[in-house]
Amino acid sequence: MMKLIVSLSVLIALTVAAPASNPDDANATILTQENVQEPDGTYAWKFSSSNGIQAEESGKGGESVQGSASWVGDDGVPIVLTYTADENGFHPQGAHLPTPPPIPDYILRALKYIEAHSQNN
Repeated sequence: MMKLIVSLSVLIALTVAAPASNPDDANATILTQENVQEPDGTYAWKFSSSNGIQAEESGKGGESVQGSASWVGDDGVPIVLTYTADENGFHPQGAHLPTPPPIPDYILRALKYIEAHSQNN
């Protein structure tokens, strides 16, 4: 029963998070679904649906996880998200995620100057 609850909560979360602009989304069905939970806290789950959504995750509860999800965006571009989470936080990766602008040259030069002269203090 716990496996079913976990899978349903993940499916509901992805359904709510993704806008239903594709007519296939309203009638999507689950094509594959797997759940494994071990007594030592390790687990793995994955599923795929008829509208192209795929997701999977594995890890050890309370320690670390790694996973991925993929779907097609409203503009027709495939989106692939991979992530890890551990004692250092949540680390998502994907071409669709925003990236910070490059550090300006004058800041880089100032940081180099500070590093080179910090031994004098």
